[in-house]
Amino acid sequence: MKIAIIGAGAMGSLFGGRLAQAGEDVWLLDVWEEHVAAIQAHGLTLVDTTAETSIRLNATTQADDIGPVDLVIIFVKSYATPDAAQTAAALLGPATTVLTLQNGLGNAETLAKVLGAERVVVGTTAMGATLLGPGRIKCGGQGPTHIGSFSGGANPRLHDIATIFARAGIHTVVDSNVTALVWSKLIINVGINAITALTGIPNGQVMASAETRELVRLAVAEAVAVARASGIPLPHTNYFDQVATVAQATRDNRSSMLQDVTNRRRTEIDAINGAIVAAGKRLGVPTPVNETLTLLIKTLEQTYLS
Repeated sequence: MKIAIIGAGAMGSLFGGRLAQAGEDVWLLDVWEEHVAAIQAHGLTLVDTTAETSIRLNATTQADDIGPVDLVIIFVKSYATPDAAQTAAALLGPATTVLTLQNGLGNAETLAKVLGAERVVVGTTAMGATLLGPGRIKCGGQGPTHIGSFSGGANPRLHDIATIFARAGIHTVVDSNVTALVWSKLIINVGINAITALTGIPNGQVMASAETRELVRLAVAEAVAVARASGIPLPHTNYFDQVATVAQATRDNRSSMLQDVTNRRRTEIDAINGAIVAAGKRLGVPTPVNETLTLLIKTLEQTYLS
């Protein structure tokens, strides 16, 4: 299968590298010229606890280099989704599927407006990765990937994608309840991302002290209350335990928001904790902890983005 990955940061590179290792025709597309040049020259290096592996695959900064593909995977930050949708439009063939594995709310809706809802597949992943430098990423944890049709109709490509991912070592489940999937991932991100970004700790330490555990508990409880007020049929009853499980499974990983803050980049706070605050205001559900976390991250961003 010919696959284009838009957004070759830590997670996009991880998926691209694994899929290329499994024999798929993979193209990484990213605006970071130094990263792309390193991959073109030396391959993509995947670092794990036991070894470093160099993988040869296609990488470019220009969508015109790629041509039509069978599958587009979107891994850009949520605020870049409108631009990614326009880029993906240039890669479409008659039967191209577009899969979003992004954080936050609203990405699938943005893609569907430009590309058509019938093409869009929504997913979440518990895989973890950290960008070490141009052409180098560290694998940061294993976890399942779930995918489902955004339109709710049958999509024959879903099982093909799951099979291809499984061959690449990415355990993937086809799921019919994609809205609940996205909200479940959002709630887990609410419990990890902003807290790690503000404190500088890896995922495994968010449950290491009574103070951070309480922050997690309060932030997650607000997110669950908003989800329930929205009528979302959440698949788990105890999301504090779910956060603890994910944090332990990715204990050495630095969350994407922590990586953004470390590298002085704009974060996805508006699509994560900020999305809980916005939905809470619409629904009349108080979200003071998530509002505080959102304001703290925005204050931190202003110290390096202004």
